[in-house]
Amino acid sequence: MDGRRSWWPQQWALAWLNLALIAPIIYLYVGLPLVMREQGWTGTQIGLLQLAGLPAILKFLMATPIDRYRLGRANYRNWAMVLVLCYAASLLALAAHDLASTPRWLLFLLAVLVNLLGTWADVPVNALAIQILPESERLRAGALRSAATSVGAIVGGGIMLLIQTRMGWAWPFWLLVLGLFAGVLLVALLRSSPSAPATDSMPVRAGWREWRGYFAVPQHRLWAVLLLLYVSFIGAAWVYLKPLLLDHGFAPQQIALIVGVGGGLVAAVSSLAASRLTRMLGTRVALPLFSLASVGAVGALAVTIGVQGPPGAYIAAAMAVALAMGAAAGLVFGLMMYHTRSGLAALDYGIQSSLFIIARTLVPLAAGVLLDRYGYGGMLAGLLAGLTLALAASLYSRDRIHIKASTAH
Repeated sequence: MDGRRSWWPQQWALAWLNLALIAPIIYLYVGLPLVMREQGWTGTQIGLLQLAGLPAILKFLMATPIDRYRLGRANYRNWAMVLVLCYAASLLALAAHDLASTPRWLLFLLAVLVNLLGTWADVPVNALAIQILPESERLRAGALRSAATSVGAIVGGGIMLLIQTRMGWAWPFWLLVLGLFAGVLLVALLRSSPSAPATDSMPVRAGWREWRGYFAVPQHRLWAVLLLLYVSFIGAAWVYLKPLLLDHGFAPQQIALIVGVGGGLVAAVSSLAASRLTRMLGTRVALPLFSLASVGAVGALAVTIGVQGPPGAYIAAAMAVALAMGAAAGLVFGLMMYHTRSGLAALDYGIQSSLFIIARTLVPLAAGVLLDRYGYGGMLAGLLAGLTLALAASLYSRDRIHIKASTAH
């Protein structure tokens, strides 16, 4: 049996890899718009740049060659190293083309390339996590990945922006590339679990039949519904927290500190605490419990707006949203590792990730429409309806997605 403590080096290495992969993307799409605005970019131009993130929806396509065309016996490890190095090269190319002197169409193409390679590299890294970790460690891996995403928001959305302001355009990209190089070295040092299946050696050629076959499994269909619902609505509430606080009298500097730093730290800690709680209670209890927490957090935010509460109430509600989002995301990222087929970890992770990203893209869009038409009250009412549906789906599917008992305790 795998010793619990012996897997911490692998867990932290994978967490670093996830942080190194996500921080540049967050910097590009969350931090840089402020710099672009200062350089005279219009709102439409900044908005169009966000379209460079669309390749993330196609992760299932990017995952196919990883399982179909194998790079030696250590397939996922080799793919991860190649793609992370290509990702680093794309960031160096962007570092060499600053906003002031580069045509905007070229910056857009470079942003597409960065997003494409960053999204693609994420697939073998997480497939490698599925391969090397024993089943008992996968929930913890999901929690650490969620925590890394929250820390990445602080790094990419805050720290790198400060570095750019003080040291110039290229410095943030150089530092982010150093993080990726460290990640490549860590990949080379990772060791597998003796109990993990040797997926790299299984001759499964991914293609259309394997895409369709994923949803032929009843548990996978139920899980796909949960993927679409579970995090997307609480995630949309998080997206609109900053404008909500701004419209209710908070200064931009306060919002950056409360949501950008405080909320990110709360979400990271929540992901780790939720992993421990899930291992104690089991996924059968944790799924509806964390979903109920999301309902409560958004409900508290709606009540605070309805009664026009004091600033402290808004801050408390914002932290509740961060807490619920961290717990929900950590659980989902962990459970994604169990819904893969032998020899197709990359493809199956890519399918799940595409579903997750589609929901996280469309739900905030719909929430924005509700905000424009009905105000914050109407938007939060819509999110609460979606969260209630997610809770019902959690209760229905918790005994049907067949997570092994060893993963729940």
